[in-house]
Amino acid sequence: MTFEEKIHKDLYQHLLSLKEIDAHFPDAIDIEEKWTAIGQSYMADGIREFRDYPSVSLGWMMYVGMAVAQYWDEDWEVYGHLEDLYLYLRDKEGFDTMDEYIRREVLRLYAPEYDATEVLVQGCAERTLSALRRENIEPATKEAFDSYVACLHQLYLMGAAVQLHRMGYHMQAL
Repeated sequence: MTFEEKIHKDLYQHLLSLKEIDAHFPDAIDIEEKWTAIGQSYMADGIREFRDYPSVSLGWMMYVGMAVAQYWDEDWEVYGHLEDLYLYLRDKEGFDTMDEYIRREVLRLYAPEYDATEVLVQGCAERTLSALRRENIEPATKEAFDSYVACLHQLYLMGAAVQLHRMGYHMQAL
């Protein structure tokens, strides 16, 4: 099992136990297709923040996944054609408050859901960071970079899955 598969399995089981996702993981092709551009665009900010704020660096990507799922539901004809959805989100209020912007303006959450979503994302980011640290990967290596990208990818997908579930898209095997 690859490291990314381990992260997927752990987050999937965790979110399933919290009833935040369905047993059948969504196959959201449109959302997945945005990953490469979003991931590449996110790297400069994510890597810069990782040293001092590793759980923020990881968690913000889960928020991005949630936002992309919300945009997919609202008007994918518009949002799907934006060149860089990450920069579109970040540049609204900046990296440091992107989580608050997404919860407030994109997901339109208010207490207690606003706070519960923060706790959920923080928990997923901390689980992922813990798994990454347990791998004992030498920093500043290709393996470290690849593992970081794997974590971001899975957090992005989990964020999208959570938001799809919250919007009433319940996945079932055909």
